[in-house]
Amino acid sequence: MNVQLKRGLIDVCVLAVLKDEASYGYKIISDLTNVIALSESTLYPVLKRLESQDCLTTYSKDFNGRLRKYYQITNEGRKRIKAFMLEWEEMEKVLNFISSRGGAC
Repeated sequence: MNVQLKRGLIDVCVLAVLKDEASYGYKIISDLTNVIALSESTLYPVLKRLESQDCLTTYSKDFNGRLRKYYQITNEGRKRIKAFMLEWEEMEKVLNFISSRGGAC
């Protein structure tokens, strides 16, 4: 898969995990395991990038005597998911057109 495409998909998958509730790194990875391969070394730069783009905010919470960092989606992050879904609808039209012409060469 194209690196740029995969990067965009990972971003939106992470935002989708956080759509309904805040979460922390390890849980985000486990929530995405069946969808896309993701390691800690991949996830944390994604989270940092999404935070710098105002798609996420963070807060810390005590868990078993340690602070755990939680990530929470923002309105900007929700807009990003919506924009992706609109782009995907356009992509589906293209894929359907290609498929109707005989698919792969």
